[in-house]
Amino acid sequence: MDQNFQTSFIPKKPIIKEREVSSRPVGILLIISFFVLFTVILTTGGLYFYKGIVVKQKTQKEIDLNLAKNRFEPSKITELQVLDKRLRASDEIFSKHISITPVFKALEQLTMKEVRYTKFSYSLGTEKNTTIDIKMSGIAIGYRAVALQSDLFSTKDIGKNFIDPIFSNLTLDNSGNVLFDLNFSVDPNFVNYKQTLLTQN
Repeated sequence: MDQNFQTSFIPKKPIIKEREVSSRPVGILLIISFFVLFTVILTTGGLYFYKGIVVKQKTQKEIDLNLAKNRFEPSKITELQVLDKRLRASDEIFSKHISITPVFKALEQLTMKEVRYTKFSYSLGTEKNTTIDIKMSGIAIGYRAVALQSDLFSTKDIGKNFIDPIFSNLTLDNSGNVLFDLNFSVDPNFVNYKQTLLTQN
């Protein structure tokens, strides 16, 4: 009896088992890392392009500024700057300059005929005390004239520019006239040269 057995030693199915790939869930740290990386790349690129724009704008503004400067004469600009400095310096000197003329005019209106002055001197105040101190000596016909003159300094409207007038050292000379000293202060605004010119015009 003939039996047909077909035997094959070649396996029909592969001997090696195929591994099944299991999908793992993506971790939240990985997502955050990708997001941060993407943000950094995007920001770096943005800053690079922004820097290029700023450099172009700066270059353009420098070109515009040079064009504007060239429209004017540079020598004329320098000359005007020097002139401006001189004007500022002269204005400062001018504002600090004093003129004693208003004091003489006020004394002319205040002084009686029986009184005349023989000495006059003044001293400028310090930075803290800006008043101007005036010292005078004079002669009057009698004590009554000195008293009336003192009243005029304090009552007359023009005498308001004289601060604290004091008559002192009253003595009689050989002719019977009264010798005296007079001290008072003056507000710097009253003798300011600039102010004097403005009031005259």
